[in-house]
Amino acid sequence: MAAGILISRLVGLVRDRVFAHYFGNSDAADAFRAAFRIPNFLQNLFGEGVLSASFIPVYARLNAEERREEAAQLAEAIIALLIFITTVLVVVGVFATPMLIDLIAPGFHGDKRLLTIQLVQILFLGAALLVLSAWCLGILNSHRKFFLSYTAPVVWNIAMIATLVAGGRHHTEARLAVLLAIGSVIGSGLQFAVQLPTVMHFLWPLHLRLTLAAPHVRAVSKSFFPVFLSRGVVQISAYIDSWLASFLGTGAVSALGYAQTLYTLPVSLFGMAVSAAELPAMSSALGTPTEIADALRQRLSKGLEQIAFFVIPSAVGFVMLGDVIVATIYRTGNFQKSDVFFVWGVLAGSAVGLLASTSGRLYSSAFYALRDTRTPLKFAVLRVALTLGLGYICALPLPRLLGIDQRWGTAGLTLSAGIAGWLEFLLLRRALHRRVGAVPAAGKRIALLSAVAILSAVIGYGLKLLLPFHAALIIGPCVLIPYAVIYLTVTRWMGIASMGAIDRIFKRKR
Repeated sequence: MAAGILISRLVGLVRDRVFAHYFGNSDAADAFRAAFRIPNFLQNLFGEGVLSASFIPVYARLNAEERREEAAQLAEAIIALLIFITTVLVVVGVFATPMLIDLIAPGFHGDKRLLTIQLVQILFLGAALLVLSAWCLGILNSHRKFFLSYTAPVVWNIAMIATLVAGGRHHTEARLAVLLAIGSVIGSGLQFAVQLPTVMHFLWPLHLRLTLAAPHVRAVSKSFFPVFLSRGVVQISAYIDSWLASFLGTGAVSALGYAQTLYTLPVSLFGMAVSAAELPAMSSALGTPTEIADALRQRLSKGLEQIAFFVIPSAVGFVMLGDVIVATIYRTGNFQKSDVFFVWGVLAGSAVGLLASTSGRLYSSAFYALRDTRTPLKFAVLRVALTLGLGYICALPLPRLLGIDQRWGTAGLTLSAGIAGWLEFLLLRRALHRRVGAVPAAGKRIALLSAVAILSAVIGYGLKLLLPFHAALIIGPCVLIPYAVIYLTVTRWMGIASMGAIDRIFKRKR
C-alpha cells in the first residue's frame, strides 16, 4: 500500500510542479484550487472516508467468515446506492454552484468568481467517477489487493499533466484552467476503469441492487450517517481554511493548496497507508471480547510505531528544510523565490499537527473496526470548532495586530488546524484506552526519534549553506537525501526502530 501511495503521490508532485509552472500564485490558480475543493469534498465524503469506516468492516468480516455470496450482495447494493446518491448530488450541485462558491470563497469577486463557478460545474462530473473508484478501492483493500487501488490515481494525474503540457503555451491562464478541469474529469474515468477488471474478478457477475432490506446493508447504512457526519466535519475543517484564506489576498488559497499537497504526502504515505491496511485486519479479528481487545492493542502499538518512525522526520523536515522542499518541487516558471518562502511558512504551520493527524487516523480505524462510529464524530466536531475559532484569530486579527502582511495569516490557519488535531488525537486515545485497555506509551521513543531528526536536519541545513550552487533541482537532492540517510542510519545504529528496542536501551542505562 505504501509503495502504491508513494508512486501516486510522486506523480502528483510532478503534476503540482507543472501546475505551478503555468499558474504560480495567480488568480487562476486560486480559482482552480478553490473549485477543486467542492467536488473533492464529495469524493472524500462518499468515497474513501465513508466506505472505509462503514462498508469495509462489514464486507471484510463476511469474507473472513467465508460468507462470499452475502459479501457480494452487499457490494452490489452499496455501489447501486452510491450511483443513486452521487447522481442526485451532482445534478443538484451543478445548479447550486453559485451559492456554493459564496460559501467556500466569499472573498472572490468578478472574473475570478465566474471562473471558479465554471470550474466547479465541470469538476462535479469527475467527482462522481472518483466515488465509484473509491468503491473499487474498498473492494480491493478488503481482499488485500492494495497496490492497484493506490496506484490507480497515477492515470488521473497523468491526464492532468498531459492537459497542462499540451495547452500551457497556447491559452490564457483562465482558459487553461477550464481545460485542466476537463482533463481531470477524463482522468477520473480512467482511474475507475483501470480498477474495474480486478474488482469484477471478485464480484462477477455484478448485479446492481438498490435495496436496504438485507441485514448487512442495514448494518452499513446504520453506521453510514454517523461516519458521513464525522467525515463531513473533518472535510469542513479544510473548507474553513479555504474560506478564511479567500479573504487574505491573491495567492493565499493557492499557497494553502501547494502546502497541503506536501503535507498530505506523509499523511497518505504513512498515516493513511497504515490505518487503511489495519482496518480490514482489525475488523476481521475473531474470538472473545478480551481476545479482540488484545489483538487491537497489538495492532495499534505496531501501527503507531510505524507511523511515528516516518512522520517525525517528515514534520522536522517541513519546519527546518521546508524552503528546500518547496523550491525543489515548485520553483519554476511563474513560481519564484518569494512564493517559496510563503509556502514554506504555510507548510511549517501544518507540521505542528502532523503526528497527531496521522496517529489519530489509526485510532479512528480502531473505533470503526469495533463498529463505533459515534465516538470519532464527537471528537471531530470539537476539532472543527477549535479550528474555526483559532483559525479566525490567527488568520485575520493577529496579522493586523502584529503589523505583518495579511497573507501570512495563511500560516496561522495551518498552525491552528494542527493544534486542533492534537486535541482530537488525545481525546480519541483516551476513549479507546478506556474501552480496550492502554496501549504502551511511546514518549521516550518519540523524544529520541525527534532528537535524531533534528540533528539530521541541522546537518542538512549546514550542507545547504556550504553548497557553492543555487539551482533548486540540484540543492534539493544534495540536502534531502543526506538528511534521510543520516536519520535512517543513526536510528538503525541506536536500535530505536521499535518500542521494544527503546525499552531495552533504557533498561541497559539503568
